[in-house]
Amino acid sequence: MQRENKTVVPEIITIRLFNHPINQVFNAWADPQLLAQWWGPKGFSNTFHEFDFTAGGEWKFTMHAPDGTDYFNECRFVEIKSPDKIVLEHIEPIHTFTVTATFEELNKSTRLSFSMQFDLLSEYEKLHHFIAAANEENFDRLEYVLQHQK
Repeated sequence: MQRENKTVVPEIITIRLFNHPINQVFNAWADPQLLAQWWGPKGFSNTFHEFDFTAGGEWKFTMHAPDGTDYFNECRFVEIKSPDKIVLEHIEPIHTFTVTATFEELNKSTRLSFSMQFDLLSEYEKLHHFIAAANEENFDRLEYVLQHQK
């Protein structure tokens, strides 16, 4: 009997402590008006076409790069456990990966862990060089939105 040789694809993990309550941080993901303000690296903006924040719900949006290039994205929410966890599959374009965001309350702060698991090692190898920095920029933008919320 021959065993299947499976390639293990490393995760990209970004962790940040936000000095904001867990419900506020979780809501910045759940509220499409807030999410559109911070999703993506520095300089990007978003247009949401569909946002169904339920397990199985679709999230379709266009990211607008600073150079004017538009990137259509399609995601599906797999699991939502308020205010502790969000799992989504990034389906389009080009590469597929799963995002798992976990929220942990620490006194009046929130520890957010953001994990990206690519389906293919080749996709991970192409993108991991700049993903970590892009995720940090994403969290910087989230921090700004949290600080300036009314």
